[in-house]
Amino acid sequence: MKYSKNRKCGVDRMQKIKLFCLPYAGGSATFYSKWKKFLHDSIELYPVELAGRGRRSKEPFYESVNDAVDDIYRSIEGELDDTEFIFFGHSMGSVLVYELMYKIKELKNKVPAHAFFSGRYPPHIKRLDKIFHKMPEEEFIDEIYKIGGMQKEFFEHRELLDVFVPIIKADYKIIEEYNHVSKSDRLNIDITVFNGTQDKDVIPDDLKEWHSITDRECDVIEFEGGHFFIFHKHQEIVDIINHKTK
Repeated sequence: MKYSKNRKCGVDRMQKIKLFCLPYAGGSATFYSKWKKFLHDSIELYPVELAGRGRRSKEPFYESVNDAVDDIYRSIEGELDDTEFIFFGHSMGSVLVYELMYKIKELKNKVPAHAFFSGRYPPHIKRLDKIFHKMPEEEFIDEIYKIGGMQKEFFEHRELLDVFVPIIKADYKIIEEYNHVSKSDRLNIDITVFNGTQDKDVIPDDLKEWHSITDRECDVIEFEGGHFFIFHKHQEIVDIINHKTK
C-alpha cells in the first residue's frame, strides 16, 4: 500500500462534484462554510448539519452512531444522483463518513470518488483510556479544554457552556459507545488521511491502519498542530482536496 503526499485522483475536473463534510464532536456545519472561497469552482460544498445544533438545535441528540448515520443518509439521499461525490470528516466525522459510505453502497450501490478522514484512527481500533461522556461536568469541561480548539475565554462564559456542553457530551456518548462491525468487503476508492503531528490520541501506526478499508490508494498527510489543526489549515486542506479531485 502506498503512502504519499502528492497524488492525483482520476476525477474529471470538467464535471461537477459534491463535497459532503461531517463535523467533529460538538461541531456544526457552519465550520466548513469558510472552505467555499478556496474550493475549485467544480466542487459544490455540502456541509452536513447534525441534529441538536445550529439550525437543528431543537431536535433531540442521537442515541447511537447508527442513529446519526441513518439521519445523515436521509438528509443527503436526494443529492446522491449521477453527480460524483466525495466525503470529508474530522474526528467523530471520520467514523460517520466510514459508516455512511457503507450504507450508501448497500442502499444505492454507489461509492464516493474519494474519502478524506481527518484527526481519527480507523474505526476498527478502539481506544477508551477515558470515558468522557460519563465524567462530572467540571471534569468534562477541563478535559475538553486540554484537547484544545477553543479559546480560554470561551470556558469563562457560563451561558456558552450551557449550550455547548450537552452537545459535545452527546457526541462523545455515541462515539464512546460505538462498536465497529467488520465489513465483508473493502471499498474500491482512494482515501486520504489527515492528522496533526501533535495529536496525542493518534499515533503513526494507527494512521497506517486506514489502508485496511480500501483496495486502492491510501495517502497519509500530516500537518503541524494538535487535534484541531484543521482550525488553522483551511486553505492547505482545501488545496489538497482540489488537487486530489482533478
